[in-house]
Amino acid sequence: MAGVAVLVLALLGGVGAWFYARNLDDDLARTDPFSEITGGRPAKKVDGAFNILLVGSDSRDPDAPVDGAGKWRADTVIVMHIPADHKSAYLVSVPRDLYVPIPENAGAACDSGSRNKINAAFAFGGLPLAVKTVECFTDVRIDHVMAIDFAGFKDVTDALGGVDLKVERNTTSIHKPYRTFTKGVNHMNGAEALDWIRQRKQFPDGDFARMRHQQEFLRALMDKAASSGTLTNPKKLNDFLKAVTAAVTVDQGFSLTDMAVQFRSLRGENLTFVTSPHLGGQTIDGQSVVVSDREKALAMYQAIAGDKMADWVRTNQKGPGDTAGG
Repeated sequence: MAGVAVLVLALLGGVGAWFYARNLDDDLARTDPFSEITGGRPAKKVDGAFNILLVGSDSRDPDAPVDGAGKWRADTVIVMHIPADHKSAYLVSVPRDLYVPIPENAGAACDSGSRNKINAAFAFGGLPLAVKTVECFTDVRIDHVMAIDFAGFKDVTDALGGVDLKVERNTTSIHKPYRTFTKGVNHMNGAEALDWIRQRKQFPDGDFARMRHQQEFLRALMDKAASSGTLTNPKKLNDFLKAVTAAVTVDQGFSLTDMAVQFRSLRGENLTFVTSPHLGGQTIDGQSVVVSDREKALAMYQAIAGDKMADWVRTNQKGPGDTAGG
């Protein structure tokens, strides 16, 4: 994600990095997901707390624009909260099958539509409706949006020389060429890592396992990108940053240069991954869906809106690296 590139640029610092980031800004694909919401909204300056909606897919229709209805659904929905001090980040993974109200369109009232899986909002109305749906469900204002093409992260991973990912059980991929992932830490190239984070049917917790593996993959990317081996190798650094910008689409007001300056204190170890609180799977109207834990979810999203996520995490942390979510 572009947040990885921002972290690297923040680590680099200096005038040269600023000029380089400005060139990368020009390379980013842009969309306007806010134009239909209350007549559009001004871009939020990168000061104080703010929130980025990350939506990703590795199965999209290449002819479907990200800002309109299409044939693809978001495989990944993450609300990324940056506190006012910009020294940490909280990434809340929202299950793609979470059963939520989806408004009729991005400009309509929250209660104007019907309930469905949250990833259906993307298919029904592209990024604008996805933003509206998330804002209605969470009551959290989204300041920026990043659409991620996970297929493009094959090149991102390869540009870093691969990543180390933990495999919790021997697993055979259900996709060709049917790779075998051996229990333990595996060094994976881009194709292998992408294959691994697509697996879900072989695990008892299904889609939650896939979501957990995505979180681990993003953290591994952050750690590898921030390593001295990347920062001190100009070619590897350039290949990595170019691959990231090719894999994402951002809103009109998103600025790598501003964020690189503001994120200069952010490091990979300051990332906290959380899962939106839920009650697990249920069958509703013939659909297998995930039901939100309304009380716990409300408390967490109120903590995001009030910039008090550190307090929420301290109260709800189960153990090292394991934040309560369901």
